[in-house]
Amino acid sequence: MIPPRVRRGDTIGVCAPAGPVREDRLRAGIARLGDAFRVRVTPAVTAPRAPGTPDYLAAADETRAAELTALLADPDVRAIVLARGGYGLMRILPRLDPELLRRDPKPIVGFSDATALLAWAYAAGVRGIHGPMIGQLGELGDDDAAALVALLTEPRPPGRRPWALTGHGTGMRHGHLVPANLTLVSVLVATPWQLPLAGAIALLEEIGERPYELDRYLTHLTLTAQLPQLRGVVLGDLTRCWDPPPAAPTSAAALATVLERFAAVGVPVAVGAPVGHGHRNEAVPFGAACALDLDAGTLDILDAAVA
Repeated sequence: MIPPRVRRGDTIGVCAPAGPVREDRLRAGIARLGDAFRVRVTPAVTAPRAPGTPDYLAAADETRAAELTALLADPDVRAIVLARGGYGLMRILPRLDPELLRRDPKPIVGFSDATALLAWAYAAGVRGIHGPMIGQLGELGDDDAAALVALLTEPRPPGRRPWALTGHGTGMRHGHLVPANLTLVSVLVATPWQLPLAGAIALLEEIGERPYELDRYLTHLTLTAQLPQLRGVVLGDLTRCWDPPPAAPTSAAALATVLERFAAVGVPVAVGAPVGHGHRNEAVPFGAACALDLDAGTLDILDAAVA
């Protein structure tokens, strides 16, 4: 199910169902949306954490789940953009009612650990948007902010992305686009919200994982028969995925590891998507039909994010 478009002036909800967001980043991200939407921020985003709540969570599980549930149930809220990622979403997935989203489909926007919520929405039958969250928007350029607004408001396919991709493999691959954080793809295996990798083009990004950890996740996905089901991969940013000193701070080893693991199962890879934790993070629709041309180094996204 493709959710209906968000009209300019509509209300979007902002909540923090995982980690906390700094107030300065929250303000900057909301400002980057300009006058496109009304923004409703749930109370726990800015409230002090209750005693006993771990620092890596924005609030207690029941609070975070309740605020996200309230946005899902509110007919005035036409989209939900997460305040930030960080660990915590997996803890509350069983507390969420997918029927709320099915009854009133609305796009959910997030990436990184928010992959878990995009997977939950897809399992509920509603496509989300893999894109920048409020805490990152203030640090991105105007083009990426405008791309998110356009994806939310314009019911047309994004088409060929203006990315300079380098192909490791040949030919054309067709499938549905599964943009995701690599760690989350691995840890969600065998849960009700396992990523739909069969016949997919995966668009993967990661941050702060050493090369051997990337190897671990990809090997796990191979051993669970997930990786060989992919038709192709587009690789986004591998941000700070390097070994500690005295190793040089470069992502070359991380890239080599990823390419070797995919080559071992015969899945072709295109490298260079401006997606992830770097200086760019272009929003893309989750689950959209797409075509990856490894010879030309192009990705065409054939479905809109909204209807």
